[in-house]
Amino acid sequence: MKYIGQSVQRIDAVAKVKGEAVFASDMVMPGQAYMKMLMARRPHAILKRIDTSKAEALAGVLTVLTSKDVPCNEFGYYTYDQPVLCGQSDKPYTDRVRFVGDRVAAVVAETEAIAAKARDLIEVEYEDLPAVCDVEEAMQPDAPILHPDVGSNVFSHHKLYNGDIEAGFQQADVIVESVLNTPAQEHAFLQTESGLAYLDEEGRLAVVTTGQWGTKDRKQIAHALGLAEDQVRVIYPMTGGAFGGREDISVQIIVALAVLKLKRMGNPRPVKVVWTREESILGHCKRHPFRFFTRWGATREGKIVAAEVKMLADGGAYKFTTSIVSSNTVINSLGPYEIPNVKVDAYDVYTNNVPRGAFRGFGGPQGVYCAEQMVNKLAAALHMDPMELRMRNLAKEGSLQTMGTPFPPGVTIREVTRACAKEAGWSDTSAGWKRTHPLPKTDPDRPYVRHGLGLACAHKNVGFSYGYPENCTIGIDLFGENEIERAVIRHGASEVGMGAHTVITQMAADALGLPMEKIELVSTDTAQVKDAGSVSASRMTFFIGNAIKEGAEKALEMWANEERPVHLDHTYWPHQTTAPDPETGQCDPNVAYAYTTQAAEVAVDLETGQVKIEKIYCTIDVGKAINPQQVVGQIQGGLVQSVGYSVLENFVEKDGRVLTPNLSTYLVPTVLDIPEEMDIQVLEIPDPRGPWGARGLGEVMNMCLAPAVTAAVYDATGVWFDHFPLTPEAVLNGLAGGETLEEG
Repeated sequence: MKYIGQSVQRIDAVAKVKGEAVFASDMVMPGQAYMKMLMARRPHAILKRIDTSKAEALAGVLTVLTSKDVPCNEFGYYTYDQPVLCGQSDKPYTDRVRFVGDRVAAVVAETEAIAAKARDLIEVEYEDLPAVCDVEEAMQPDAPILHPDVGSNVFSHHKLYNGDIEAGFQQADVIVESVLNTPAQEHAFLQTESGLAYLDEEGRLAVVTTGQWGTKDRKQIAHALGLAEDQVRVIYPMTGGAFGGREDISVQIIVALAVLKLKRMGNPRPVKVVWTREESILGHCKRHPFRFFTRWGATREGKIVAAEVKMLADGGAYKFTTSIVSSNTVINSLGPYEIPNVKVDAYDVYTNNVPRGAFRGFGGPQGVYCAEQMVNKLAAALHMDPMELRMRNLAKEGSLQTMGTPFPPGVTIREVTRACAKEAGWSDTSAGWKRTHPLPKTDPDRPYVRHGLGLACAHKNVGFSYGYPENCTIGIDLFGENEIERAVIRHGASEVGMGAHTVITQMAADALGLPMEKIELVSTDTAQVKDAGSVSASRMTFFIGNAIKEGAEKALEMWANEERPVHLDHTYWPHQTTAPDPETGQCDPNVAYAYTTQAAEVAVDLETGQVKIEKIYCTIDVGKAINPQQVVGQIQGGLVQSVGYSVLENFVEKDGRVLTPNLSTYLVPTVLDIPEEMDIQVLEIPDPRGPWGARGLGEVMNMCLAPAVTAAVYDATGVWFDHFPLTPEAVLNGLAGGETLEEG
């Protein structure tokens, strides 16, 4: 039986429905203790004194952890710039807190209630420092410096230069300039951060937690605790959502540190921690806000000839993944277009805001908002249909990227855009693309409501970019006598809710010619599996699929040669990308892309400012739908998340303090906010580098709804909004101000 292309039931479905699926926050071990962490809850200060005596004296408290307990008080995704616990240590400037969620101490006790009570007894004396919370202010020469050892709040500058930007603008008949702002966004995953640490039967430090890349977590834990990596074991059970927010360390190091300290005290016990929702919102990273200063030029014939972008990324208090997020924003800020003259300067900036990190789309949605907002504005300025303008500039097979190298093979943005536009009411006429089925602008029954339709398109990289040595390693074990009775796939792909383990089982069964019932998975325990890479960057199906496909061929050949049982490790190495030239940014940045086009129908209430997204048209080329039902489910979920990003989710910080620290003040979409209709078209145009032709899917649907919505609001009202979310208050203010294309 062939499993590729079949909507088989998820292998974890029954366990989840019956409540039998085990998450890290569910796990209980005999004799386990409980932890609570003390967060700074102030944006910028020097920690002068900490007194834990009252907490330690409380009955039921086992120990209190401070910076003096941390062997190597630093961690970070790529740069070790964050203290594990703020306070004096052998590392420079660890005595500073730089955002409200910095961890200062942790209490380990017999119960969670005792730990919480003891945490509140800890006395800390701070010397408050001036906070800087705006990216432009943080770049000023007299701004408070967050990291004195760095010497500047600007920690990266990315460049992308091609052609002659000034000559390009001289060719332009129309030039549009804008200042655009994109917001922070909270991941709001169902399961908050949690961890259970213990010493396993071989004396290794085991950490059961939520995450997206076990070997990356293990490296940071081992570094901070002064251990060899093989003495640390990271285990991921089920994870209740991730969306990029679990790429960065949260509780893992501190809960592991507690186990080591109890062992040194002669009282070895497991320790468990589960963050509250408020701790989660204060303590983990958010989607990066960007500020774009941009101008685009086009000829009257509709050829885009120049695009200039200066972007400022609010990185928050620590680097996390900011620099690689920004590098992806650079690509997407120019869209999937052929533009001969470009100039992009991107600056990553420290502020005293909550750190920013990976979020579904990884810098892409912010960049796409810049590109698509400007293309829609150019179309308006040229009095040209926005679909027609796109079709005169979109890339095609063999086109050069703005980085100077050809797009990876399988460029389908034109096919995707045509399909979506036709579905949304456009036609390819003899006079070019036109809306032949326009929406009625007004509603006779509701004269205060205006209707509009907007369009946007995007591409999304599959896998890590810019010369990263991408790879994915799996193990295949085949057991049996005359025929294969059982196949074990050993892999490190975290299951964070998207159905990866089901797809892996399908691909393995198909590649080995076995029924799915004979496939067993050993996964996400660094003691048992090799590095499959991160479950991020829309990469896992693409990369592990290729690893399985290649590995299965070798395993079956070994089986045919009577090597039984078969034990095989195989690493898939894709096309090698290249790093950007430091002065021009020219490079071969990505292995593959996925493509999408989306249109949105909106209703704007002129009296209340409410923007209601009534219908979404979404077309995505997935290459090959390994599991069509899961593909549609992924797209639907991502679109709802994009609805929140576009019109609802308003993460509010003021002077470094979070004013929306829970889900009653930070509003995520509910069933009442979901569009009445989502018209989803799944194209299957094979990617020549993808397994069975599949492209990465996990993020592409999140890329371009926001600019489609702002274009639709312009279509409805004649007002451009160069910022979002389009909350009622923001829309009323904008309508009252009468922002227009010329003014914006």
